[in-house]
Amino acid sequence: MNRPDPDELLDRIQRDEEKSQRGRLKIFFGASAGVGKTFAMLQAARRRKEEGLDVAVGIVETHGRKETLALIEGLEVIAPARIEYRGRLLAEFDLDAALARKPQLILVDELAHSNVQGSRHVKRWQDVQELLDAGIDVYTTVNVQHLESLNDVVGQITGIRVWETVPDRVFDLADEVTLVDLPPEELLDRLRDGKVYMPKQAEHAVRNFFRKGNLIALRELALRRTADRVDAQMREYRADQSIERIWQARERIIVCVGAGAESSNLVRAAARLASSQKADWLAVYVETPKLARLPDSIRKRTLDALKLASELGAETVTLQGDDAAQTIIAYARMRNVSKLVVGASSVSGWRARLNPSVAQQMIWSARDIDVTLVNSGAVREAAERHDAMRGFAGTGTEARGSSLASYAYAVAICAAITAISSVLFSRIALTNLVMLYLLGAVFAAARLGRGPGVMFSFLGVAAFDFFFVPPRMSFSVSDTQYLLTFAVMLMTSLTISHLTASLKRQAHLATLRERRTGAMFAMTRELGGALMTDQIIEIGTRHVSDVFQARMAILLPDSAEKVRPKVENPDPAITLNDADLDRDIAQWVYDQQKAAGHGTETLPAALALYLPLKAPMRTRGVIALLSARMEEFAVPEQRRMLDTFVAQIALALERVHYVEIAQDALVSMESERLRNSLLSAISHDLRTPLTAIVGFASVLAEQGAAVSGGPKAQELAEAIRDEALRMNGLVVNLLDMARLQEGSMRLNRQWSSIEEVVGSALAGCRRMFGEREVQARVPPDLPLVQLDAVLVERLFANLLENAAKYTPAGTPLSIDASVLQEEAHRYVRVEVSDNGPGLPTGMEARVFDKFTRGEKESAKPGIGLGLAICRAIVEAHGGRIGASNRMDPNGHVLGATFWFVLPADDNPPVEGEQAEPVSATVAASLPANTSNTLQERA
Repeated sequence: MNRPDPDELLDRIQRDEEKSQRGRLKIFFGASAGVGKTFAMLQAARRRKEEGLDVAVGIVETHGRKETLALIEGLEVIAPARIEYRGRLLAEFDLDAALARKPQLILVDELAHSNVQGSRHVKRWQDVQELLDAGIDVYTTVNVQHLESLNDVVGQITGIRVWETVPDRVFDLADEVTLVDLPPEELLDRLRDGKVYMPKQAEHAVRNFFRKGNLIALRELALRRTADRVDAQMREYRADQSIERIWQARERIIVCVGAGAESSNLVRAAARLASSQKADWLAVYVETPKLARLPDSIRKRTLDALKLASELGAETVTLQGDDAAQTIIAYARMRNVSKLVVGASSVSGWRARLNPSVAQQMIWSARDIDVTLVNSGAVREAAERHDAMRGFAGTGTEARGSSLASYAYAVAICAAITAISSVLFSRIALTNLVMLYLLGAVFAAARLGRGPGVMFSFLGVAAFDFFFVPPRMSFSVSDTQYLLTFAVMLMTSLTISHLTASLKRQAHLATLRERRTGAMFAMTRELGGALMTDQIIEIGTRHVSDVFQARMAILLPDSAEKVRPKVENPDPAITLNDADLDRDIAQWVYDQQKAAGHGTETLPAALALYLPLKAPMRTRGVIALLSARMEEFAVPEQRRMLDTFVAQIALALERVHYVEIAQDALVSMESERLRNSLLSAISHDLRTPLTAIVGFASVLAEQGAAVSGGPKAQELAEAIRDEALRMNGLVVNLLDMARLQEGSMRLNRQWSSIEEVVGSALAGCRRMFGEREVQARVPPDLPLVQLDAVLVERLFANLLENAAKYTPAGTPLSIDASVLQEEAHRYVRVEVSDNGPGLPTGMEARVFDKFTRGEKESAKPGIGLGLAICRAIVEAHGGRIGASNRMDPNGHVLGATFWFVLPADDNPPVEGEQAEPVSATVAASLPANTSNTLQERA
């Protein structure tokens, strides 16, 4: 039996959850323009509109076709944005208007379109990504020549290179791809009839791009790409359903990226190979000492190739080593790689054996790894000719190497050693003078670099021959044995210079890595001890600025979710000022949780780079960086290091945030405990004298007329008793709340009838009602509920007292009870309604908080504990409580309703004899002004 892997099952559930929150993307895919993609998209959109879906047209390119224009009629069209570019107003898709309108489905034609400079995103597919993130479904169109991995293949077939491309990952992540196919003959007929382009454009297109052979090849590419997608979906379904056994081992491919112009072609070839084999793939670049000395213009190719590989879904890696082939093979074995993709060398014959290429070295050394050669000779030769012309015409300022001063120092060192040797010439053997020149070669290579070291090697041999080998002051040699001495001396000097320079470079790289690792450790250690947000900002700013030699700023959100810098006294040497910051970009980065600014595909014209501070729970802010060498952030190793620093800062901010929340919660708990203890103590101390005052006042009220001989004393005694009773009620509320909060009050649950509890509560509240009518409607089939009758009676008393307090005198009150069924659970719902002014807006939930009153600074007595006690009693019984306003059809407030529900899932035990109906007891205890609804039923 095949059981699903738990990790993959969890991963699939998480992916499904993420998909459910995003919009769905449907791509209408074709071999070329004119096959009917836009027409098919509009037809599908109209069908969805007929089904009742909210459909809007974001942008559709009609090219003047009447059939396409007819399909747009009846659909809502979002007006395009007008952007000025080189003195002209150009129409572009209005992303902000679409997000504000937020239809269920939007049509965005030509996914590969490049937006006008000044738009938010460089490419339209990025606009579509933002729409999907907002939960909007998107219909769009793509031609096969616009897919990044097939771009070079289409260029070779048609002879025309298309520069507007879409990353394959966008195509692969589409929820649905519909192939719109048309035979080449029909497409050519449509083109001649003017159904694709205008007549003059159509004639030019037939002669160039729309040749029959091109269309056949493009059609095959589109069919193959669609078939690959269908095959991938089939394999994914079989894996999800555990139809076949799932193997954990997977194909892994490495493409070897170099400084050659063919690197982009190698990356695309590896992407196609990895896609066809459903394999993981890596783009690896090894920076050797030779490559490190190349001009920046040539090294930029490597960065562009690595960036392209990252966009196509590869993991990019930069390694350091002297031998590129051996370094890659060692890394491939460490990563369990099965295939290597490398460019084929154009050198053959005896030259290839004397100086084998990286590809040839891999074939010889990697016996257990398949090596795939990609021929890009034409591209390489064209680039070499371009580089040669550039090097001939250029100034040479980009070349990496030692300065002229270093070569001058090498000449000076050689002259100094020659002078010292002249003094020692008569005292030591001639062969020992060679050691001085070898020592000079070591010093020159170590301190000045490889080039000065090599030059010193040749100068040293020449100086030794001219000044010390007989005949002196001449380059002629009397003894031919010295020729061997010169050769060995030169080879030794060159070897020493090469090894010394390599060791120096490796030591420099090791020092750089150690410095960065130490900086990461130091920042992590300091962030671990930071307890305030300002400390985190200061620590992060200092370390990031020191490691990356950049000025930066950390922007944090305020209460309105608007990011702003939070530095009181910024250091201008390491902190960005307001003039260098674009807060609109920072706000977009914070809202969208994506990088933007310099070096990205979103607002690349910005001076600074903006990165979101992503933490596990949420984004904590934005970090902005500005450096004199912004291109260094494009290096994968630099970017990974920067991302690590940013992640550490985000984690520290989140940790401090939750520490503050925990401290606030602890303070609130301690304050609550202290307040409850104080209330409990005050309640106990006040209850005894209040009880005595009530008793004395009652005696005075009963005997007032006899003692004083008049009604005035009796009225005063009754007033004293009423105020003492009210104060006693407040003390009881304080005591009850303290007990409920402490958890010391234990429920005495008994099977009780809501009718009986309502009757007892009404009888106890008779004094406060006056002439007010109270209607109690309790169905006869209401089930018994297991509850603490004393507490629930207190619940009713507080609700009724609250209703009587905040409603005009004489207005009726009502109590309604019913059975509520929610899924598999049964509840008893009770409502207490009044005909007063209702609850203030926004107070429906807050009225149940302690010491909260419906009217501020009200003359009505009370301290705002009655409803808080009601909520505590209901929650202690496992129920819920709430409040709302009753409204008439015109929206006028009729009064307030307080409701609560108590669980009634259990049934009481069956007894031998039927108990006396509880309604009779309730009816006997009802006050005189209570509606006889219960009395009649009893």
